[in-house]
Amino acid sequence: MKKFLSSIAVIASFAMAITLSGCTTNSAKGRAAAILTEIHNPQSPNVVVISHRGDWRNYPENSIPAIESVIEMGVDMVEIDIQLTKDSVLILMHDGTIDRCTTGSGWIYNMTYEEIQNYTLKATDSTQTSLNLKIPTLREALEVCKDRITVNIDKGYEYYDLVLALTEELGVTEQVLIKGGRPLADIEAKMSKYENNLMYMPVVWPAGEYGAKVLEEYLAAEEPQLAYEICWGEMTPAIEAYMKMIVADGSKLWVNTLWETICGGLCDDVAYETSADEVYGKILDMGATMIQTDRPEFLLDYLRKRGLHD
Repeated sequence: MKKFLSSIAVIASFAMAITLSGCTTNSAKGRAAAILTEIHNPQSPNVVVISHRGDWRNYPENSIPAIESVIEMGVDMVEIDIQLTKDSVLILMHDGTIDRCTTGSGWIYNMTYEEIQNYTLKATDSTQTSLNLKIPTLREALEVCKDRITVNIDKGYEYYDLVLALTEELGVTEQVLIKGGRPLADIEAKMSKYENNLMYMPVVWPAGEYGAKVLEEYLAAEEPQLAYEICWGEMTPAIEAYMKMIVADGSKLWVNTLWETICGGLCDDVAYETSADEVYGKILDMGATMIQTDRPEFLLDYLRKRGLHD
């Protein structure tokens, strides 16, 4: 079975990359290439930092300035969300409507891109921002990210074909990861249609019967996956054992620290308000080398002090 989570086999030279099918494709350059080397190296102790919706505490979420800000911080991957307009334009937006994040209202699937551009993005406190920012397209975001940072497109799997066509056109396919809870067979069927593919990472809740089944199918595959995001409300011996299996199998362990309910209480706000070591330290002890965060500056500072990030 192909290692579907990796669309390339990373080699020493950043001048080119080899796809799983043996064809050549454009390789990421600059800092993105160095980040990809870390992502594809399960032996590296360095931690890949993924920033949720960019720097949303200082700029509107999923905006170009929010992306630029985390690039300047030294974040390794920016998580963004996408939706599809009535006229088939992929834009950056978490919600199905523009109500929460803009000065307008309405369902995105009922609006054209031109109509959406009549409205302005709101600041973090939900007031209209003085920056007069418009909702960016996925194309615009990827052009900003090219060769500078890797990208996790959330809410993107249902648009996989459109996203892949765009990343191939821009030459950024290897920089982009999509994740989801789909069974292995579904991913194999989807990606078998293409020579090059986006990275894909399974997200699993192993405490449930369905989640455990999906996880075990991936773990039983011939080749290890690039990474797994494990979500849990309460740590159990079974979940701990799965984490150890993932690391032992040669995969990265990704922990999402956004909310207490998906990381057993080990979330960013608890770390920020109490002790980073008691939160992030415990996550590192689990074997995690990919951490998604709402506090990128805080996490980066902690990791740098521990010698786990440049």
